[in-house]
Amino acid sequence: MTLLARHADNLFWIGRFVERAETQARLLEVGSRNSLIPNTSGGFRNEWESVLSASGANLGFVQKYGDDVRERNIESYLFFDEDNPSSVYNCIRSARENARIVRTALTSQTWDAINAAHQDIREMKRTERSKLSTNDLIDWTLRQAALIRGTIEDTQLRIDGYDFLNIGMYLERGDSTARLLDVKYFVLLPQVDYVGSGLDNYQWRTILRALSAHRAFNWAYGGEVTPPKIADFLILNRKAPRSLITCAEEANWHLDRLARSYGKTTDAQTQSRTIVAQLSEITVDDIFDEGLHEFLTRTISEIAALSNTIAQVYLIGEMR
Repeated sequence: MTLLARHADNLFWIGRFVERAETQARLLEVGSRNSLIPNTSGGFRNEWESVLSASGANLGFVQKYGDDVRERNIESYLFFDEDNPSSVYNCIRSARENARIVRTALTSQTWDAINAAHQDIREMKRTERSKLSTNDLIDWTLRQAALIRGTIEDTQLRIDGYDFLNIGMYLERGDSTARLLDVKYFVLLPQVDYVGSGLDNYQWRTILRALSAHRAFNWAYGGEVTPPKIADFLILNRKAPRSLITCAEEANWHLDRLARSYGKTTDAQTQSRTIVAQLSEITVDDIFDEGLHEFLTRTISEIAALSNTIAQVYLIGEMR
């Protein structure tokens, strides 16, 4: 017996919303760390604009705040703003609403973790902002996301609902990694002389730290931090849990489980396998020849296209 499409849709979006909340927190961490560096290059160095650009939230922010791009406004917009559909607050609220609808498909531990996160963030929203530091907001979000994923992994039955939770999570995580890497594009130093400088290297290290990958990168590569090494680690290294190829392969694995469970391969599996094959064949040199920003933009579009196909095949009306 297969899940009703609407229930599969709820589970898929629980996975996506929990991961998206974490992405907003990690983007805030990138902006916060980079904003501490003095601007010695004389070029474009508004780290908060770079965070908005990578998040895709520019238009909504400008409509609300105009050109007043500063930390407090961006923090409010990405974390608490109810007018921003991707704010941490809205993501947690949406995850909880989807979980409420399919509560019988979730274990009590998974429901409790999602519901408790929702209660916490509602209380935080009512708290005076001066009492909430950016670091505290970031740490809270990362802990809650890890707790929810942990309950899913430890307590959910390995049936189709588990697959939809994970497909949503891995598609969102791949999109997240691409967007966080793309922050670096938006703060690239204007003169060639600064490439490879201390500031340039610090910005690359910030991306690693925001993805909780700094120590893992050192274990895997050691020595000097360079853009090609970081790109290889976060895009092509199968040992890296947040790399694009890891996310693509994990999503593909769960889609293949659905194909076996339902006895039918669909366009979703075909698209997913194509993305995995492309990432398996490409090299870091190929990526930089295309342009890192161009490659990441294309990858984000391919993830969105796969998500749309999954919706058409599995999540709208009766599964077909």
